[in-house]
Amino acid sequence: MPKRIVTDKLRSYGAARRQIMPTVEHRSHKGLNNRAENSHLPLRKRERLVQRFRSPGALQRFTSVFSAVRNLFVPPRSKRSAIPVHLHRLRAIAHWKAVTGTTA
Repeated sequence: MPKRIVTDKLRSYGAARRQIMPTVEHRSHKGLNNRAENSHLPLRKRERLVQRFRSPGALQRFTSVFSAVRNLFVPPRSKRSAIPVHLHRLRAIAHWKAVTGTTA
């Protein structure tokens, strides 16, 4: 039996807890439950991504190409203004066109 239950601010949690476990302490705060709520998000995101592919081989082929292309176009994470990000993307597009041999 848990010592305390931590939930967000949804009022129905308190009523349900009083009915099921009246002796357990209930702490309700918008930030206390963030660690539990956010810990599974990367897994859920990966699951949603995998649902689009018919087979593991298709996923592997996509990710092997996608990661290299994404690294070219997405600027490094730092506090940059819009102009350096825009220039980075213009250079990336020019590089992409040179590598693929496209003109348009």
